Amino acid sequence: MTIQRDLIINGEHVPAASGRTTDDISPWDQSVYAQVAAAGPEDVRRAVDAAEAAFEGWAATGPSQRARIFAKAADLLEERTAEGVELMAREVGGVAPWAGFNAHLAADILRSAATAATGVQGQVLTTDMPGKLSLGVRRPYGVCAAISPWNAPFILGVRALAVPLAVGNTVVLKPSEDAPLACGLFLADVLLDAGLPAGVLNVVTNDRDDAAEVVEALIADERVRNVNFTGSTNVGRTIGTLAAQHLKPAVLELGGKNSVVVLESADVDYAVDAATFGAFMNAGQICMSADRIIVDRSIAEEFTEKLVAKVAALPSGDPTDASTVIGPQVNVRAAERQFALVQDAVEKGATVHTGGTKPDGALLEATVLTGITRDMRMHREEIFGAATAVYTVDGPDEAVALANETEYGLTAGVIAEDLRAGWAVAERIKTGIVHVNDQSVNDEPFAPFGGVQSSGYGKFGGDAGVDSFTEMRWMTVQKDGHAGYPF
Repeated sequence: MTIQRDLIINGEHVPAASGRTTDDISPWDQSVYAQVAAAGPEDVRRAVDAAEAAFEGWAATGPSQRARIFAKAADLLEERTAEGVELMAREVGGVAPWAGFNAHLAADILRSAATAATGVQGQVLTTDMPGKLSLGVRRPYGVCAAISPWNAPFILGVRALAVPLAVGNTVVLKPSEDAPLACGLFLADVLLDAGLPAGVLNVVTNDRDDAAEVVEALIADERVRNVNFTGSTNVGRTIGTLAAQHLKPAVLELGGKNSVVVLESADVDYAVDAATFGAFMNAGQICMSADRIIVDRSIAEEFTEKLVAKVAALPSGDPTDASTVIGPQVNVRAAERQFALVQDAVEKGATVHTGGTKPDGALLEATVLTGITRDMRMHREEIFGAATAVYTVDGPDEAVALANETEYGLTAGVIAEDLRAGWAVAERIKTGIVHVNDQSVNDEPFAPFGGVQSSGYGKFGGDAGVDSFTEMRWMTVQKDGHAGYPF
């Protein structure tokens, strides 16, 4: 039976003002998995109305009470892991290990948010003014707009809203059209069941054709004071521009052209395992996925042979099958876009070592290529799918130059048993995140997460995340005597 879901506004499940709905398509069999309300600008205004009305009371709620809500939500999310695994398989084609990891890490993000609710909210400043106490006090912005992606729906959906809420903001969440349940309504259900007051979190789903209008209405509303978005660089540029036009700070975590550098000292078998995970977890549909595997020539032949054998053996198919490693892409359009990158590379001389066949619906075989050159689209564009390219280089300098040959700057991995050499390379790679003796896909709720260059700006996670979703206010008290004035 097709799931039917409404918007969530002021704690109530309500249809769109227009009465319209939109289909949520399962990527595995192209069936209609759910129908959700298709909001318009009038629904955005209703959601912001509710968030604005709830803000003062929520900001005044004691930090311990806020923390209890997030701790309970974390427990509830873990209790609903089996439901979440089924949801991710049906809605976004996520395989069971990936979906289970999503639920586990999302629960940890909620627990981290609980600690943020009770954390230090300012600092005592030095001052040259006699008798004055000078403070920097962190305060919530008010209503925050959060736009969450489909690819790691529990992790990135929770990340979009948890810390903003924990530090006293209210949120209007617009989930991806490809996962309105998994990165939106399912998470809101958990938080509301944990005791989050009505209006503190509101969810506005929409038809894909209305996305630009809905997002513009949300960001343009003068009561919305902060914006966060995780998604493609192209869309992020638009959202960043809208936020700037309305003088609103934004956190943008965007695309990546991520490298795993394998140095001469690497343990080849470990490097193969790491690179396979980094390139093909969630069928390569992670912003941190390894598009480029850059290998020192001294071990390149052995590494490539073992990588190709491992990737060729990865089971692919139905995401509800517990043995599946490579599930479908999120939709047929995505699979066709990725196949076009492979075709372009092959037509210009690249070699396919495994995979590379035309997609079956949204299912694309795991693909490994070599011989990628600068004139190929795959060299420049983010793959964001089940393909990766192996490059051979002579030494660390060439490896660093190639890793930096991109407009992006999200993450990287450097595999080396010689950790000094690995660290030296890592320091030279221009990314917001880098991991030594590990691959590019890592995440923790306590870490500052974000990129540089065309991978965005601002940070989620840890103290940096608290800074992103609060504003620092300077406050002083003339506690001793009176201030002096020149006239």
